[in-house]
Order: sequence, then C-alpha cells, then structure tokens
Amino acid sequence: MKSVKQKISDMASTAKEKMVICQAKADEKAEQAMARTKEEKEIAHQRRKVKEAEANMDMHMAKAAHAEDKLIAKQSHYHVTHGTHVAQPAPVSAPVPVMGHGYGHNPAGLTSVPPPAYPPSGQHQA
Repeated sequence: MKSVKQKISDMASTAKEKMVICQAKADEKAEQAMARTKEEKEIAHQRRKVKEAEANMDMHMAKAAHAEDKLIAKQSHYHVTHGTHVAQPAPVSAPVPVMGHGYGHNPAGLTSVPPPAYPPSGQHQA
C-alpha cells in the first residue's frame, strides 16, 4: 500500500503532467492557426506529441523517485550509520628538507638527504 506522502506526490506529478499537456494542446492550436501549409500544421501536431511524451516521461520519473524515497525511508533503520566509513585519500609524501638557509639555496650537486650512518649490508669499508 502506498504511503500518503507518496500518493500525494504522485497526484501532484500527474497534475503537472496534465497541465503541460493542456499547454501543449493550446500551443498546437495557436501554431496551426498561424500555419499556412499542411506540412506546417503537421509539424505543430508532432511538436505537441513530443511535449506530451516528455511530460509523460517526467511524470513516470517523478513517480519512480517517490517510490524510491519511500523505500529509503522504510529501510533506513537497516542502514545504521554510527561509524560511517569515508575513504581516506592516499598519503602524500612530505617534501624533502632543504639544506642551507632557505628554499632552493643548496649548492649545485648537494642533496638534503644525509648519507647512511653505516655501510649497506654486504659491503665492508676498508
């Protein structure tokens, strides 16, 4: 059984569709009154059909959205969000510290990474 809110929303969508269709019919009559050839009258008729189809599609899309809202509200107690998981971005490496008295003032060829305190494994200093 539909909820009251969904039923009222559906009725509003249907009323809006009927208003759009009525406006499309009025526009068609105005275009046909100004039309001079049979082809222009047919174009006006086809435009009305397009507007009616768009209104019908919009009404059905709105009804689907109303049903979805009802479903979400109905199942909201199943989706408890006490500890909502938010994906964390990948860590960003910190900039390398610069030797010298300011940024970009290292002499050419120097790096800010200190040499290792002991030789790598497998190599012995002579």
